[in-house]
Order: sequence, then C-alpha cells, then structure tokens
Amino acid sequence: MEILSPRRLEGEDVFERSLRPRSFSEFIGQKNVVSNLRVYVFAAAKRGEPLDHVLLHGPAGLGKTTLAMIIAREMGARLRVTSGPAIERPGDLASILSTLEKGDVLFIDEIHRLHPSVEEVLYPAMEDFSLDIVVGKGAGARDIRIKLSPFTLIGATTRFARLTSPLRSRFGIIERIDFYPEDEMKEIIERSCRILGIEIENDARDEIAARSRGTPRIANRLLRRIRDFAEVEGDGRITGEIARNALERLRIDQYGLDETERRILRIIIEDFGGGPVGLKTLAAAIKEEGETIEEVHEPYLIQKGFLARTPRGRVATEKAFKLFSPDSTLF
Repeated sequence: MEILSPRRLEGEDVFERSLRPRSFSEFIGQKNVVSNLRVYVFAAAKRGEPLDHVLLHGPAGLGKTTLAMIIAREMGARLRVTSGPAIERPGDLASILSTLEKGDVLFIDEIHRLHPSVEEVLYPAMEDFSLDIVVGKGAGARDIRIKLSPFTLIGATTRFARLTSPLRSRFGIIERIDFYPEDEMKEIIERSCRILGIEIENDARDEIAARSRGTPRIANRLLRRIRDFAEVEGDGRITGEIARNALERLRIDQYGLDETERRILRIIIEDFGGGPVGLKTLAAAIKEEGETIEEVHEPYLIQKGFLARTPRGRVATEKAFKLFSPDSTLF
C-alpha cells in the first residue's frame, strides 16, 4: 500500500517542504546524530574549513535529506541536490563538480546506485578536490587534472552494505538514522498539526504515532489523509474515533502493518511452515518485486520482531505466529 511506503511519492514535494525542519534546533529525534552533526558543522565553521564528507544511512523517510539541507543551511552554504540514478555518465558528475564553489554542499541521494565508472571520478574529487579527465583517444590520450573548489559531499543511502569499501572509506563522518520511538513520533505529529493548523486530540495523535512505523514521512502522510475524514465526516477536529475509523478504512492495523505485510507473514506461516523462504520465492508467492520487499516491507517487519532474516531465507517469528492466532485482535 503506497500510503505506508517510506519512499517519497509523486506530488508530495510541496507538502513535505512545508513541514521540513530548517535547523538543528527544530529537528525532532535522532538526538545523538543531530548532536554530533552540530558539533562537526560548528567546528568546521570555526576553523573556516569545509565540513568533512558526510554519509547518512538508514531506512527511507527518516530525514536524511532534511538533515543534508539543515547542514548546508547551518554552514551558510549553497546546496546542490542530485541522486545516484540521475548521474548516468562520468561526464555528468564532472559537470556538476566543476560548477561547485568553495564551501558548497553536494547532496547525492541513493548514492549506492552510482555507476562504477561515475564512482571512480568521485574518488579524487573527495580526496584531493581534483578532477581527472582523459583527453584524446588511443596512444595520444593523456590525463589532465583539474583542481576543484573545496566542497562537502553528503551521501544518503538506504542500502549501506551495497556501498563499495573505497567509497565508504572516503567519508569522514558516517551516521545511521534509525526508526523513531513513539514518543518522538507524537512530537513530530504535534509539530505538523501546528504548522498545518489542525486540531487533534491526544488519543488520535497516539493512534497515528503507533501506526506510522517510526517514520515521519508516513506519519505526515497519514495525518493528511485522516484530516480529509475529519473535514468530511466531522467538524475538522481529529478525534480518537475519527483517527481509528480512518486507519481501519485505510487497512492499517494496530501494529502499523498493511495488507501486503500481513500477506507476507501469512504466506510464510501457512504455505512454508514459518520458513525459511528465499526472497525470490517469497516475491513470486506474493506477486511483488523482491527489491520492494527488501526496502519497503522487511525493515519494519524485522524492527517490530515479526520477521527474521537467516542465511537460508526469511523466517516468521513466534510473534508473527501469535498475530494470526484465533485470539488475535488483528482486524
């Protein structure tokens, strides 16, 4: 179900921008990460040097892009935003790097998806602020090294293990962004309600926080949809009753699971005796792409203790079996 996807959906940019924190002081959660980044940014500014290259990794929708924007703003730097899939050729990256000015921040989302030939261009740029270009072909070819203005690269990835060792080693600062606990999700929802001018009751806030999978992007998306129910079927105020009714109609259970995740667990339990099940077999059984299972559904199922990954495949846990027991309250 797209409403629970941690990925940014088409048409959400304007809505997300209106809710993004603009400074470290506005950012809720990830306290250790934010505290560390604040120190690194202010120390670099005090020395008058560019910040070391930063790698932010963790599940989608948790604020990696927002933190990159905050870092650039706190440094008073210009931010250039791109993504791994958008940089198709070495020349594309060379064009971006050559236009950076001193102190600029280059943010590359999904950096694990850089083509190997593009990644090789990045190594000297990160290490020595230089760009190696081959001029000519065959025996007459020669290398030219162009000096670049000192800059900071911020990379973001949901697949840390897919980064090559040479690329990882060139980041001076590496921070993991994790799912948010419910108390922080409640704060995020309250902040979003203030910005959007939404009146919400505490039990409604708690319901949304419990089912938004520790992911601010999902919480804000649910808030947006539940507001629709409140305006059409109520007086505009989000009450606990309206929130629960809306979430049930959206088929999001009390654990934050959607129909696809319940189907994943049920198939593993009923068709494969609890597992282990290989990813390709599971993808074929539920008619879903393996990458979607890995990136969208598995992280939350594992984090909530419903699923375990083993060398032989996916295994349903005891908690998952209880979820489908006759006395379960799962709707």
